[in-house]
Amino acid sequence: MSVIERRLRDSGFRAIAGTDEVGRGCLAGPVVAASVILDDDPTLFGVNDSKQVDACDRVSVCHLILRRARAVAIGVVEPQTIDRINILRASKLAMHHAVENLGVRPDVLLLDAVTVEGLELPQIPLIEGDRRSVSIAAASIVAKVYRDLLMESYDERYPVYDFKHNRGYATESHQAALKVYGSSPIHRKSFEGVDEPMLLFGEQEEDGCSTR
Repeated sequence: MSVIERRLRDSGFRAIAGTDEVGRGCLAGPVVAASVILDDDPTLFGVNDSKQVDACDRVSVCHLILRRARAVAIGVVEPQTIDRINILRASKLAMHHAVENLGVRPDVLLLDAVTVEGLELPQIPLIEGDRRSVSIAAASIVAKVYRDLLMESYDERYPVYDFKHNRGYATESHQAALKVYGSSPIHRKSFEGVDEPMLLFGEQEEDGCSTR
């Protein structure tokens, strides 16, 4: 997974940033991106696409990345903005923020199959980039760990949705909770299934006890 980075170094690039986002398909919570510039030796054992790394290993691999990286930054776009501009644009905005937040200015950017408008530096979109580039994979893991911890903190505030386990994804139990309790302030109102009628409200209507 370091072949691309090594070729870029041989071509004169020195600050190679990998960028990726997580949480794009969730019903709740922000979309989170990370950007990572690794040190001169980009080989990192255990680093792979975050979806391919066991949850029990992900945090320790993230710590390894943070120790070995020259720079790491996060970009977060909240649900309200996702609803306003759509998830694709929000994902790219999160990546834009992550790159701009880096303490080291990258001279080339590796991304997973997209480009980000408004960044004045060379960009290389790679199909299945999180499986081909150690830098993109590292960014994927950092973003995933950050977002998972964030969703765990939301679980304490909104326990009925079980964000600690579903991370905002559309599991059966999460969708069932939406039908019973409705959406929370961190749900994406523009996503299908979030604003469906509540079962409790429907039962009250049938009994002639509408709360309207």
